[in-house]
Amino acid sequence: MAGQSCRFVQARKPEGGSGVFRLTVRNTMAHLDSEVKEECLREDLKFYFMNPCEKYRARRQLPWKLGLQILKIVMVTTQLVRFGLSNQLVVAFKEENTVAFKHLFLKGYSGIDEDDYSYSVYTQEDVYESIFFAINQYHHLKNISLGTLGYGENEDNRIGLKVCKQHYKKGSMFPSNETLNIDSDTERDCLHIDLQALSKNPQDWKNSSFFRLEFYRLLQVEISFHLKGIDLQTIHFRELPDCYIFQNTITFDNRAHSGKIKIYFDSDAHIEECKDLNISGSIQKNTQYILVFDAFVIVICLASLILCTRSIVLALKLRKNLTNYDLCSILLGTSTLLVWVGVIRYLGYFQAYNVLILTMQASLPKVLRFCACAGMIYLGYTFCGWIVLGPYHDKFEDLDTVAECLFSLVNGDDMFATFAQIQKKSILVWLFSRLYLYSFISLFIYMILSLFIALITDSYDTIKKYQQNGFPDTDLQEFLKDCSSKEKCQKESSAFLSCICCLRRKGSDDHLILIN
Repeated sequence: MAGQSCRFVQARKPEGGSGVFRLTVRNTMAHLDSEVKEECLREDLKFYFMNPCEKYRARRQLPWKLGLQILKIVMVTTQLVRFGLSNQLVVAFKEENTVAFKHLFLKGYSGIDEDDYSYSVYTQEDVYESIFFAINQYHHLKNISLGTLGYGENEDNRIGLKVCKQHYKKGSMFPSNETLNIDSDTERDCLHIDLQALSKNPQDWKNSSFFRLEFYRLLQVEISFHLKGIDLQTIHFRELPDCYIFQNTITFDNRAHSGKIKIYFDSDAHIEECKDLNISGSIQKNTQYILVFDAFVIVICLASLILCTRSIVLALKLRKNLTNYDLCSILLGTSTLLVWVGVIRYLGYFQAYNVLILTMQASLPKVLRFCACAGMIYLGYTFCGWIVLGPYHDKFEDLDTVAECLFSLVNGDDMFATFAQIQKKSILVWLFSRLYLYSFISLFIYMILSLFIALITDSYDTIKKYQQNGFPDTDLQEFLKDCSSKEKCQKESSAFLSCICCLRRKGSDDHLILIN
């Protein structure tokens, strides 16, 4: 090209002077320089959109970013599995202790909860016996419990039981005369019973006026106490044990005044770092191996974070030592999900594997608009079912339960049970429930769900046709096609590297132009 340019300049050389000659040469060189830069820009853009295999063939450049991504997936997934196994031990320890507490402190507990409450009582004698039974069991806990439990301090930094009762301030009731005189304002009285008081004669605190309950104005009785425990099963898996604080509450609910008092047992476990651990054996050596592995995982993740600078803020938050297993599991599980999803960007380079990505991209706007319209109908059915069928069906008592029930029906789950469990106390409501359920199932399964699938199928068919006949060219692709020499665009890596050298870049400067 340089030789041809010289011959072109000699042919246009004027006879009358050198000024025009120099201007012609300058314009010609500027035009040639612009063409060279444009051609090199095309080659750089082509290299940017190559998949890792094509980049390796073009420049013999190893796909180290892909290797780092795969290594990160292996390491993070391994750490996730380790955390999941450890979390299973935590969940099992909490659940087993809750069951043990129910058997220890609830008199006559059968081992199966009646509903959302543990069990119920129906006489005044049963109420008193259940309250005194829980207090006595707390007093003799160390002699009867099979677990590694001890007494803990409550909110007032005191060891013992806290018994509170809530009732209407005053009132009188004569059901036989249909007479009621009551103050709707409530008051709450509490009594703290420490271990020293429990060690004395039980009749001293049982005969207290506090335990003289007036059931016609009683709302609830609440017994709360704290216990401490140590999870030793982690030692068998060569991990350090965890220390727990159990905040236990026994509630006798009489708000309905229906002759049935529901008894609830709630145990909230908190993990704390053990203050003094002295463990001998091979667990110390295993802990060092785990720390080395964790350090290696940190190094790999930090290398990945350099490529993903937007994750730095989250990394700073995750750098703390968290003992909240719920928060750790959410963050770790979400990060692992994003790591695996991040691999899709590498599959997107190959047309045979990017059908899912392209279909999702093409159908997402239409699907979102469709879901916005369908959501209005869904909310309408949700509120309607909650208001009308709530008193007659267990699955329609709460608004969130109604939404979950309707979503199950859309997926064809539990249909017959939903129809069968409706109470037939009101014929009008029963007929309405049939019209309500049949219309919802017919509308959402046969029409809305079918249209939803049709939207995605239409996008898939469009992508499939494009893969067979070729995708429409974008402005960038039109620019890349406009090559001055087809043979030059089809050359292998040697010719490709020679073109790249026209900008006189070094290998270390590639990241300035080829931004990944």
